Amino acid sequence: MQESKLHSKKSHKTRIVTNVLTAALKLWLKTQVSQVSQLEVEIKASDRQLLSGCIPWVSVFASHAVYQGLHLTQIQLVAENIRINIGSVLKGQPLRLLEKVPVVGELIQSEEDLNTSVSSALLSTALYDLLVELLPEDYLKFKSIAWKKINLDQSQATLFAVLADESEPTHLNISMSPELLSTQELQLSSIQVKSNTGALLDSSHKELYFNLGSDVDIQELTLSCGNLQCRGRININP
Repeated sequence: MQESKLHSKKSHKTRIVTNVLTAALKLWLKTQVSQVSQLEVEIKASDRQLLSGCIPWVSVFASHAVYQGLHLTQIQLVAENIRINIGSVLKGQPLRLLEKVPVVGELIQSEEDLNTSVSSALLSTALYDLLVELLPEDYLKFKSIAWKKINLDQSQATLFAVLADESEPTHLNISMSPELLSTQELQLSSIQVKSNTGALLDSSHKELYFNLGSDVDIQELTLSCGNLQCRGRININP
């Protein structure tokens, strides 16, 4: 009987620590996004591991989250061996990562959410940098650009934009096929850039290459009608 009571107290203590950490982790995740529709967090750990500041396994599921203006339809993440400031968390202070955390996950982004994201600084800057690589050096000079929408088709993305200056606006239609060359290299091929005044770039042999960096390890990147799906690993730094 005494042993049973001790086990019950120990389990209760573990649940308290787990509940505190789950709430702290949810709060920390919510500070990383400006909006989230659904957020689920699951922690698997022993009381000894938790009280030492180590979380061996965490699963996070979120839907319709907004991160720096990017609208993410659905995201599933799993992280292992996370080191946190457990002493501070148990005192009610914010959770903080103590070490780099490799996170394995899958992201699904609908065409609708992608189009809602085109005005974000992250996506619009990336798209502008892409346009600079494709068009003549002076073509974008003194012009403002407005990204209108992105269409996702089977293995192909088409971007629509409007360039404005003092004369008539120029409507652009940019199509390309993204493909992973390796877990850290992205290739854009079959690139075409057309405008209402004629073709600016029309070459099935035109290709661009991008190094995604050492913190990224992408296993799959798939375009289908109306959806983008990405699966891989990314490092989250403290």
